[in-house]
Amino acid sequence: MIVVDASIALAWLFEDEQHEGAMTLLERVAESRATVPAHWWLEVGNALMAAKRRHRLRRDPQELLAPLRALPIVVDSESALLASTITVELAVRHDLSTYDAAYLELAQRRSLPLATLDRALATAAKAAGVALAL
Repeated sequence: MIVVDASIALAWLFEDEQHEGAMTLLERVAESRATVPAHWWLEVGNALMAAKRRHRLRRDPQELLAPLRALPIVVDSESALLASTITVELAVRHDLSTYDAAYLELAQRRSLPLATLDRALATAAKAAGVALAL
């Protein structure tokens, strides 16, 4: 199992953001599982709505989300409970948004590798001793 952030999901959804490593991870997630913090679906959905407003989407957001819903992605129930404590502490320590710190917190707590295309989050993960899946 791995922790997958929204940047990976968006690379799966947008042709112009596809990344070879992210596409390989898609196969890995389909075969095993991934886990995400509680806000993941909101973050991915928000990115799709922003793309829709910019006329970047040619398909309905619900249609794009359907393949993601079919994946074995487990939403971590504890991430929301830790948002105001450990997650904020990690955000401050590594100069991250709390959204990104939630991925780091989950990977750290569950001792799982983190999949991200976000450079700042990858740097923070390395500094925190969290393995990267990419």
